[in-house]
Amino acid sequence: MFEEGQIKGVQAYRIEKFADDRGWLAELFRNDELDREFHPAMAYVSFTKPGVTRGPHEHREQADLFCFFGPSTFELRMWDNRQGSESQNHLMTIVAGQDDPMVIIIPAGVVHAYRNIGGTDGMVINCPNRLYMGAGRREAVDEIRHEDDPGTVFRME
Repeated sequence: MFEEGQIKGVQAYRIEKFADDRGWLAELFRNDELDREFHPAMAYVSFTKPGVTRGPHEHREQADLFCFFGPSTFELRMWDNRQGSESQNHLMTIVAGQDDPMVIIIPAGVVHAYRNIGGTDGMVINCPNRLYMGAGRREAVDEIRHEDDPGTVFRME
């Protein structure tokens, strides 16, 4: 059903680490280099144990701005399930993290999941363009959780 290919609207760029004897720092995003529709509304950090997958799920309105920079390495898989999209039915996989730090922007409507394929707990920062549960946490969660469906076509294998 899905074929490997680029997904319209997905943006990926490498994170440049600036290192010195104290450690390193990196810019994750700059508002002057980011389309307004993707400007973050909040940020959160998660740690994922080796071999664990988060997702697949999608958002109706929210875009995610994931930052994979280590420790560990992640396989991110995306499926374009958007009706009428130029890249509908495309599947896209990116490996990012410790050895290839990246920021990946996933537009609303693109199903996505990631798995920690490294040997240590891995950190991911997400800077979505919508507030979780809206202002004051008074709205429904904008998430369709395909991982809860044992018959889902969205699989990491």
